[in-house]
Amino acid sequence: MFKKILLLQLCLLVGFCAAAQIPSTISKDQLKQIHVDDLSDDQIRQLVAKMKQNNISFDEIDEYAADNGISDTEVIKLKARIQQLGLDTVLSGKTGKNTTANSDTSEELDRMVNDTTDYWNDKLRRLNSKEDYERALRRRKIFGSELFNNRNLTFEPNLRMPTPPNYQIAANDELIIDVYGYSEVQHQLKVSPDGYVRIPYLGPVYVNGLTMEEARTRITKQLSSIYGGIKTGNTFVQISLGSIRSIRVLLIGEVDRPGTYSLPSLATVANALYVSGGPGENGSFRNIQVIRNGQPVATFDLYDFLAHGDLTNNVVLRDQDIVKVNPYKTRVELAGEVKRPAIFEAKENESLQQILDYAGGYTDKAYHEVIRANRITNRQREVVNVPASQIASFQLKSGDLFTIDSISNRFTNRVTITGAVFHPGDYALEPGMTVGDLIKKADGVKEEAALARGVVRRLQADYTPAMISFNVQSALNGQQTLALQREDSVVVYSKIDLREQYQVKIIGEVNAPGQYVYADSMQLEDLILIAGGLRDAASLKHVEIARRIRNNSADSSDSRMAIIQQFDINADLSNNPGAAAFALQPFDEIMIRKAPSYAEQANIEIGGEVLYPGEYTINTKQERISDVLRRAGGLRPEAYPEGAVLLRKTFVNESDSAFLTNKLEVFYNKLQDSSDIERVRSAVQRKEQLLGINLDLIIKNPGSKYDLLLEEGDVLKVPKKLQTVQVFGEIYFPKKLRFDNSISFRNYIRGAGGFTSQALKRRSYIVYANGEVKNTRKVLFFNSYPKVRPGAEIYVPTRRERRGLSGPEAIGMASGLASVALIVVTLLDKIK
Repeated sequence: MFKKILLLQLCLLVGFCAAAQIPSTISKDQLKQIHVDDLSDDQIRQLVAKMKQNNISFDEIDEYAADNGISDTEVIKLKARIQQLGLDTVLSGKTGKNTTANSDTSEELDRMVNDTTDYWNDKLRRLNSKEDYERALRRRKIFGSELFNNRNLTFEPNLRMPTPPNYQIAANDELIIDVYGYSEVQHQLKVSPDGYVRIPYLGPVYVNGLTMEEARTRITKQLSSIYGGIKTGNTFVQISLGSIRSIRVLLIGEVDRPGTYSLPSLATVANALYVSGGPGENGSFRNIQVIRNGQPVATFDLYDFLAHGDLTNNVVLRDQDIVKVNPYKTRVELAGEVKRPAIFEAKENESLQQILDYAGGYTDKAYHEVIRANRITNRQREVVNVPASQIASFQLKSGDLFTIDSISNRFTNRVTITGAVFHPGDYALEPGMTVGDLIKKADGVKEEAALARGVVRRLQADYTPAMISFNVQSALNGQQTLALQREDSVVVYSKIDLREQYQVKIIGEVNAPGQYVYADSMQLEDLILIAGGLRDAASLKHVEIARRIRNNSADSSDSRMAIIQQFDINADLSNNPGAAAFALQPFDEIMIRKAPSYAEQANIEIGGEVLYPGEYTINTKQERISDVLRRAGGLRPEAYPEGAVLLRKTFVNESDSAFLTNKLEVFYNKLQDSSDIERVRSAVQRKEQLLGINLDLIIKNPGSKYDLLLEEGDVLKVPKKLQTVQVFGEIYFPKKLRFDNSISFRNYIRGAGGFTSQALKRRSYIVYANGEVKNTRKVLFFNSYPKVRPGAEIYVPTRRERRGLSGPEAIGMASGLASVALIVVTLLDKIK
């Protein structure tokens, strides 16, 4: 079927042998300003028409766009829009710039460019009602309509095609006269409206209405009077057709777009039908007439081609021919299990069998015995059963709907076996077959099969389910003969599937801790090997096995929750008699603990103004800050020990983390090395907390309470001498000030503009460079401010705004007090 349609499509391309060019509607300057998203579909079509005129193919759009100043982004959008509208096929071929074009074919090409989108998608978008939509869908189902709905069909001219021998020359045809031999000359001559070609040095020769062979004979005879070699056989004449003329053809009747069309003179009936959209909703595909000079000269039947590949009546049209699409007389629809479900047109006396042939026949699943038909009578509908014996003679009536059912999914002799057998699946039910016979046909049961019990799922006479149990071992031995019925399903269960999956668990100091499948006779050392062996920190002593208590008795006096056993193992995992006697069981859990004296290296970091900064490994559990400072060579002369800080891993919540981040931002200013800054930032992300230390006291009193014990991950930072003081908060000009030991807290505040009116002076505080915080104290009626040190930060908080009572609040409070007073007076009166 596909090959036949493809052949017809090729035939539709034959007639268009004159190229056309579309006038440009978009200038080059406009193209430079183009934004594809702002273009309408019509503007895209105009742009494609311009490319077509300039002989630009779809693959050459990138180069064409670059020449016209269109950006690469817009080129991608443009190609996508062209493909979306289906116009890429219009640019798939080239028109040939040197081909002569006339206004008629130019109009035709313009119409094709604007009409190349998928016919039905465009049609359905323009429908205004549900009835129109249903009508369009119905037409789409008509057999043969796909020939006129394919947007991939184009009408590119084929100038390499030989001229048909019966082609009749007429006005506007171009003849190529080639004289060769002793004399050589070539002429390209246009046939005049009067039917003449004017040959140089010879004069006009009348060729109108002649075939190519007749014209060659006449022209050769006339040329022999000029070229004597023609008569003697030394000179020859060849005539071929150059560009061809256009003809006007009128399409009438039940055609989708009736009207007058300009077509190339080689166009056939099929070409004319295609450009007009094909037969309409009520148009016939089998009774298409060609009327010439008032008389029918041919009747075209598309089904002849679709069924037999016959294009005998696809005649070449002539100027002023009329193509009339008559209304259909009989249409029937085939649905269901046929290869091409569609609406088919039937001629008089055609039977249902011929329509089935057009549909490609039955599918493999079709039910052949009866075809059901819905028929419309004069007053109502009726259902008709068509037996297989009457299909060849059954007479059709327009509007018949034939439904070909599929065969039933039921099996007449199927039985099924699943589960623990070697070949589960469907088997044929044989006379007298038992459950044991079916198990043997499935090559027997597997080793893990549960032999004590199997089941047969059966459908009873009323199709309600039933279940029959049997002993699998007895069925195999022939001791139990359970006869099978159609659609029985035998299930042989697996013992493995009927229990919880047996696993053992190992955790602790092994390379791959986790759960593993249990196997009989598995020992402790076997599981350690399966888990990848012991880690370096693993202890060989006190390996613990926790066993689940699997006791089904009703005695609840036993309060144990698990059985615990401990064993020592060998480093090479050789057998330990004690552990071997306690073979593993399902759901055992093994714990390999860390050796008590095993310790991995713990590193700390010291940086800043020390002699040898870097990472250091903690030597003993009693090593302190002073010890590692001594190992680092001590402080440099420019070090500022009062500003030293210690970063330690700890847990902080979100609010603490935000506060710490804010404080560390200030501390960044004291760090001059960018790597130190990044390290401090990462410390906040690692949940490290800034600890205030007094390095001076640590150095003077090593081992004292100020000299902290070191922990894994500690970072000690010693900054350079700091010479500034930062003032924040409710002051008029927050700024940094130079540190001067003779200047007091109040003087630093004055240097920053003084307290604002909202300052809460008594709550002012200082954060020293090492993270230590000191608050302002109240001494009698005066504020005692803390001492300022280098690198300190002074914070002045904001006074909480106090708001007086509003009118309603005052009235409410007065009412409350009055109520209380009234209650008190009442109680006093009662007491008296």
